[in-house]
Amino acid sequence: MNTDATFTAIHPEARDMGGTSVAPLQHPDGLKKQSSRDVSIDVVRSLSLVVVVVLHALMVGVSLGPDGPVLENALDNQSWFASVTWFAQVMPLFFMAGGFSSISQWRVLSARGETAADYVRSRLLRLMVPAVVLVGLVGFGLLLLTLAGVPAEIVSTAGYRISQPLWFLAVYLGCSALVPFMAHAHKKARVGAIVGLLLPIVVVDALRILTDQTAVGYANLVFVWLFVQQLGFWLADGSLERLAPVARGWAAGLTLALLLALTVAGWYSGDMYVNLNPPTGALALLAVVQVMVFSLCQPSIRRWAENPGVISSIRAVGSRAMTIYLWHMPVLVALAGLLLILPLRLPVPGSGEWWFTRSYWLAAVLCALIPVVQVLGLFERAGSEPRLCPSSNRRAAFSTVLGVVGVIVLLIEGVTPVTAAISVALFCCALIGHTNLPRLRPAR
Repeated sequence: MNTDATFTAIHPEARDMGGTSVAPLQHPDGLKKQSSRDVSIDVVRSLSLVVVVVLHALMVGVSLGPDGPVLENALDNQSWFASVTWFAQVMPLFFMAGGFSSISQWRVLSARGETAADYVRSRLLRLMVPAVVLVGLVGFGLLLLTLAGVPAEIVSTAGYRISQPLWFLAVYLGCSALVPFMAHAHKKARVGAIVGLLLPIVVVDALRILTDQTAVGYANLVFVWLFVQQLGFWLADGSLERLAPVARGWAAGLTLALLLALTVAGWYSGDMYVNLNPPTGALALLAVVQVMVFSLCQPSIRRWAENPGVISSIRAVGSRAMTIYLWHMPVLVALAGLLLILPLRLPVPGSGEWWFTRSYWLAAVLCALIPVVQVLGLFERAGSEPRLCPSSNRRAAFSTVLGVVGVIVLLIEGVTPVTAAISVALFCCALIGHTNLPRLRPAR
């Protein structure tokens, strides 16, 4: 099998998450660069995003209790859901795909003579500009609800629910900023780099279990997701593809057996969503299983994606992936509020009648999300704006920290008018020096 199909260089002027491949392009400096994508990566990233949106939609439970409106996670206390999470926990796949794309893009930029700071700047723009729009509009919306007399508890619950998925933004921003460093470590010592991340995961988990201090486990927000990112590096440079299929199959099977044993022994929860907060070694093991299975399925996925209808759908999702991720929760919360206003009979979440109505609910979510993404997705392309000023490593690092802190503010208190104002200020400070904000317009 040709590993060139797996190790693909992503041309920065064509960073949409769709195209399969194009002919080699003549670069202005005279070097020929292969501007191609592995469509299987686009497929898994887009499908993972769809799974996240559907699961979050199914978690929305709205009903009217004796004391008023009740907003709850409809999948809580569902005994079967823990088993489903072994298949539905797709965040490792998402970070693996991100690692694949990131190292490919970094190598292209590096070959063109651009610096690590230039790479970080591009990621800051791509992630922070949509975040400014989201947090600013949501904060303003919550302020209007408060002024309109909506009960403070409902406004607070809405802000908290909207903030929950934003952990991904902070972690992904941090992992992206470390791509040049981690790519160098991967180049120098592939095995050493991944083992050097696996050992701290084990240590953090052991300390968390022995001390019974959940807070200790949050250190693995760094180690677990950088470990998964490294798996994407291995996939991108063909290291996994050079392994015989039977070896990859055994690796997946043995890792799965180890994960099962550790959950049965009580070291890890059998619910892979519980293992997400804080992240545990269970996700690292699950990531190994997923990447091995994915590498075995890549040829079939590529053939499936040759269908024009399939690749068109993948492009539609992938080109606005960050917007979909950021805005699906506000849309869900808004629809939940609408259910409470309309004179509708609300079935008890989790009941047979409730499940029967989920098809209508998902259809409503889709109809509401599409126009929101069509309009606000325009801001996602801001990262393709030409560099307006020189980037420096110090400024890139400082901006990354500001962006991460801005998200942490939202995670601690939820989105409120006050936390939204603080976060927007931090995000804008992160962007200053990397772009001319008054000239920043959504690319069409």
